[in-house]
Amino acid sequence: MEAGMVTPAPALVRFSGIQKTYDGEFLVVKNLDLDIRRGEFITLLGPSGSGKTTTLMMLAGFEVPTHGEIYLADRPIKNVPPHKRDIGMVFQNYALFPHLTIAENIAFPLSVRNTNKAETQERVKAALRMIKMETLAQRRPGQLSGGQQQRVALARALVFNPQLVLMDEPLGALDKRLREQMQLEIKQLHETMGITVVYVTHDQSEALTMSDRIAVFNDGIVQQIDRPDALYEHPVNSFVAHFIGENNVLAGTVETIEKEYCRVALAGGGVVTARAINVSGAGASTSLSVRPERIAIVSDRTSSEGPNRLPAKVQNTIYLGDHALAVLDVAGNREFMVKLQPGARDNLRPGESVVVTFRPEDCLALDPV
Repeated sequence: MEAGMVTPAPALVRFSGIQKTYDGEFLVVKNLDLDIRRGEFITLLGPSGSGKTTTLMMLAGFEVPTHGEIYLADRPIKNVPPHKRDIGMVFQNYALFPHLTIAENIAFPLSVRNTNKAETQERVKAALRMIKMETLAQRRPGQLSGGQQQRVALARALVFNPQLVLMDEPLGALDKRLREQMQLEIKQLHETMGITVVYVTHDQSEALTMSDRIAVFNDGIVQQIDRPDALYEHPVNSFVAHFIGENNVLAGTVETIEKEYCRVALAGGGVVTARAINVSGAGASTSLSVRPERIAIVSDRTSSEGPNRLPAKVQNTIYLGDHALAVLDVAGNREFMVKLQPGARDNLRPGESVVVTFRPEDCLALDPV
């Protein structure tokens, strides 16, 4: 091994050839092969019905694969019941017992494992310290806020030191500010304890904030799995480009390909140069992806020299606090967005003609939408 190279952690979980159907015809999950490394925070991200929650439920043991096998620490677990998998689980609705105190809720996983009383007390105390709720041990769930209840659910999932923790949309019921606070707390717990976390969400900003790696699901298939920055900067297809972050799409036809770049004639008029990421050849349809922060707006009276300059008409500007968005009509896309500094929107008027420009390396030629 070369000096400085880091050996990836071994796989704790392995999905091998997994398929899942409920009716014998439609596959909710299609031929899933996925390794989850020990100690990593991996997020299964995708729209509703993409297969991400079904994948999590199969790992938890609440659903059984139709075909294939799931391995946990090299042991096949398809036929192992949920309570024998040594997996912690956190749900969106908290799933706390309303008649038990907070301390009793946290102790529940230890009681079903017949942990002795002294060790149970010590572990519950440690868990309460971890979530900073020592003084609330005797309250019941109904006396707590949503954020406090989610902390209790988290402590209950961690109290028996599982080798794996699964989280199914755990922050979906919280307001934006509390959700962002809990994201940081969960990530800090992950880093402090070194646990393996498999997290399900449809919120791409949440996935980008928390994950070591993200598996993007669509139509029962993992479209791409990679680090958050790699998914954003180097999407392999149009679905990933559009699902991860803000994205502008321009339809066109490939005219020529030379090395890693191609020349594209836009359906709405104009020609641009783009990186050829996922195109089948000259004459093929393509969808171009350009991020809003990679685009500049110049006056239509500015020199026309330079690559990838397209005429545009201002539709609207939107103030978003730390930045603003200009919504433009560009080559047939009437919702083409450009990220601006807040003050820059004052110089743009609806109906004004301008020019947008972007570098070829910031324009990705992908499969047609």
